[in-house]
Amino acid sequence: MTPIKQRVLGAAVAGSIGMATVLVSHFEGRSLLAYIDPVGIPTICYGSTAGVKLGQTKTPAECDQLLAGELGQACASVDRLVVAQMPPARRAALCSFVYNVGATAFQGSTLRRKLNAGDVRGACAELSRWVYAGGQKLGGLVKRRAAERELCEVGA
Repeated sequence: MTPIKQRVLGAAVAGSIGMATVLVSHFEGRSLLAYIDPVGIPTICYGSTAGVKLGQTKTPAECDQLLAGELGQACASVDRLVVAQMPPARRAALCSFVYNVGATAFQGSTLRRKLNAGDVRGACAELSRWVYAGGQKLGGLVKRRAAERELCEVGA
């Protein structure tokens, strides 16, 4: 069992939000100083981009608070946009995914359409297609989507 899978399953006690927090923090990493992400967007903490300016800094506590709020919004979007019942692991995978790509992209996705139509395996397989940023395939996204897909398929 991979270390990330062990951490995610260990967080299952805290439910979907706990599992998604482990996923996001692992794959995003934390930067207390704003930086430019691979597609040229100023980013800070665990991949936060809203209102970020280069040179900006945050404390670890501020980053944790920002992550909790933004991940909560991502999960609320998943709950609003998915009509199918989901086990906690699938919800966590989708919360991580929406945190990364945004609710608008998820809303118009084939992934969401398949999930709501009852095609869980087909929906989870769609995650593997979301590995490009700025037209380039990113290794970090390949690994993240593989982890999200594995969780998405739990109970399928």
